[in-house]
Amino acid sequence: MIWLTWRQFRGSAAMMAALLVILAVALALTGPGLASDYSAGIAACTQDNTCDRFYDQFLGGHDTEFMALTLVVLLLPALAGLFWGAPLITRELEAGTHLMVWNQSITRGRWLAVKLALMGLTAVAFAGLCGLMVTWWSDPLDKSAAEDLALMAPLVFGARGIAPMGYAAFAFVLGVTAGMLVRRTLPAMALTLAVFAAFQLAMPLLVRPHLMPPITSTFELGTTNVDGIGISRDRGGHVEIRLGPAVPGHAGAWVLSANLVDPSGRTLGTGGEGAVPVSTTSGPCAPSAGAGDGCMVEINRLGYRQQVTYQPLERFWPFQWIETGIYALLTICLTWLSFWWIRRRLS
Repeated sequence: MIWLTWRQFRGSAAMMAALLVILAVALALTGPGLASDYSAGIAACTQDNTCDRFYDQFLGGHDTEFMALTLVVLLLPALAGLFWGAPLITRELEAGTHLMVWNQSITRGRWLAVKLALMGLTAVAFAGLCGLMVTWWSDPLDKSAAEDLALMAPLVFGARGIAPMGYAAFAFVLGVTAGMLVRRTLPAMALTLAVFAAFQLAMPLLVRPHLMPPITSTFELGTTNVDGIGISRDRGGHVEIRLGPAVPGHAGAWVLSANLVDPSGRTLGTGGEGAVPVSTTSGPCAPSAGAGDGCMVEINRLGYRQQVTYQPLERFWPFQWIETGIYALLTICLTWLSFWWIRRRLS
């Protein structure tokens, strides 16, 4: 069975391995230079306190590669489920070869076990290598990224660390299970893609924020957590504050919610925006005063704060292990269903 499985699988495995080798060479050649440029830029910007500008320029100069590699890692598990998992059973059923294979000395359970082990472990290994290589290469860019593209951000988190291994295992076994249920390759591929995409959307939206209890704190307003400040003419001339997705003193944190609150803790506005009832005809917030740092100091003096609920960057690796474990548990459940179905329901 191992020899037969390898004969059937070696072409696609060799193609995927070749692509990973090309990717590894490209990352190995460019990674040290990227890290060197980052170190030199940090050394220069710390002397004149212009690191925020350097971060923007550094990421902006490599944003295409950054997003392309992130997309590659996110797509690889889905491709394993679509092109390796879904056709595994349907190919035998559509060709009728299962009538011969499953009536030989090899039992259905052993046939499926060898297929799942060899192909599934290969998919997990490829996804894990790809994820770890990209994590290593993109480390300087991850340190420079804005909060919405930081390591804990939903788009980036799934393309770093060991999480792609869990995604690949789940997607592959999901494809196998879908093939058993619908018995046709194209419908099985469509079902696999739909279910996998649903899980990938539900995880960061519904599950990941609660893997560990989020932290809720209040912070003074400043350049770190305020994206914009101005005078709102339609709100009686009050000062309009627009909060950004950042937590002072906790760079790279994943912000779940951020609101402007008054001294009593009451939320002002929605969506991170609010109007502060402070005089704009005179005083630090008057247009003649520039409505800048002095206005911010006055608003803080009056007791207005940013109330933010977030997951800190320090939880990146605990979240990686927990989420990978969740997908591993889902994979085990689907594997059990596959063995039960092929013995009891598939003919």
